[in-house]
Amino acid sequence: MLLTELLEELDVLETNADPRWEISGIHNDCRSVRPGGLFVAVAGASRDGHEYVRRAIENGARAVVVERPAGEGVPYIAVRDTREALHRLGSAFSGHPARRLVMAGITGTNGKTTVTHLLYGLLKAAGHIPGLVGTNHVLYLDRELPAGRTTPDAPALHSLFKEMADAGCTHCVMEVSSHALEQRRVAGVEYEAAVFTNLTRDHLDYHKDMEAYYKAKAMLFGQCRHGIVNADDEYGRRLNREHGRRLTTYGIDRAARVRASEIECGAAGVRFTVQADGARDTVAWGTPGRFTVYNALAAISAALALGMSLPEIAGAMPGIPPVRGRMEVVPVPAGFTVLIDYAHTPDALENVLRTAREYTRERVIAVFGCGGDRDRTKRPLMGGIAARLADIAVVTSDNPRTEEPERIIDDILAGMEGAKPHAVTDRRKAIRAALSLARPGDTVLICGKGHETAQEVRGISYPMDEREIIRTHFHGGEPVG
Repeated sequence: MLLTELLEELDVLETNADPRWEISGIHNDCRSVRPGGLFVAVAGASRDGHEYVRRAIENGARAVVVERPAGEGVPYIAVRDTREALHRLGSAFSGHPARRLVMAGITGTNGKTTVTHLLYGLLKAAGHIPGLVGTNHVLYLDRELPAGRTTPDAPALHSLFKEMADAGCTHCVMEVSSHALEQRRVAGVEYEAAVFTNLTRDHLDYHKDMEAYYKAKAMLFGQCRHGIVNADDEYGRRLNREHGRRLTTYGIDRAARVRASEIECGAAGVRFTVQADGARDTVAWGTPGRFTVYNALAAISAALALGMSLPEIAGAMPGIPPVRGRMEVVPVPAGFTVLIDYAHTPDALENVLRTAREYTRERVIAVFGCGGDRDRTKRPLMGGIAARLADIAVVTSDNPRTEEPERIIDDILAGMEGAKPHAVTDRRKAIRAALSLARPGDTVLICGKGHETAQEVRGISYPMDEREIIRTHFHGGEPVG
């Protein structure tokens, strides 16, 4: 693509670049730059892309997009906001592919992956050809790609949209993280439907406080046609009040446009009645927990906004498989139940522990930790929740990243005064310890990593699949990782 075509997308302050140059790609990581590429210098949380301008040029960048002087002899394009420029350039280079898809975005602290998965399944059942971009993976047609992060950077994201649109996809359902919104990775994408699930304590290492976290999430609702919010969540109600036009609400306890009643929760899943715009039907899905009802309501509301009928939705829901790593039952040759869940926030941990308690005859044994280099204030909160709701708590490592695992565990234990938890730094040993403690009728709930199959310790990612650890505990052999 010629540079002159890309320059039309930007509010250029000044440039010394030749508009006739051919551009081979858009990059915001100097290491990924290829000859002929355009490097966009973006300031991140820990590094500033402007520091890598010279390296990008050495790697073959044709020119750089910057907010401040690039240095003598460097071909540059100066703009006010390189984050905005990165989105515009990524979209333009891929031919604005999001405009060829019906876009649905899901944001919130908890439930994004499940809601996205459910809506993807509902659209498929209705005869559409959806793509999915989420925490677990990227899906479209018969392709499954690994996910690097919840919402990819703008160039990678628009490249995915292009692949989906070129392959014949009609819709794209995606998780939209608060980081992505704050960093404008999806700026300019027009969503037919946007969903807000809830807001609870998380990511405060990045957003600093709940107000900033909320405002980042709320950004999505300035770029959607149909906004959908949880009426039972205080931030959902606030978003509904503050938004310029009335949003569609869903809920259980409060009045809402899409509402669940007659709820039955059990180990096999949930069953409830849905009322929406005068219609009424019964819905069932094979994942347990009251929070599953909220996730289902969010997906149902989005599906209705995208043109499906309630009878269509109710008929399709039972056939949608559970989500990997979300209250996932791992079969074991014992008289107790083993579940793996991604719960890594205080609210999510409380939800899954309460759910496990509802159908556990004997004891609930919880294995959990907290991620390193993230919000430390949630650690004692999660410890306190486990102390209250689990009969036995095994505190261990999650992804310590660059922190010392023992320090993280100490932070968790600070919230467990009066309890007698087991502290086992090695997560493999912690899982085996919990399984060894379990008796018939118990539930072992392994929280924090869910779908993940690796653990990051001291900056290095090591293979670790919890399902394999469980299997080898009962059947012998060396576990993967």
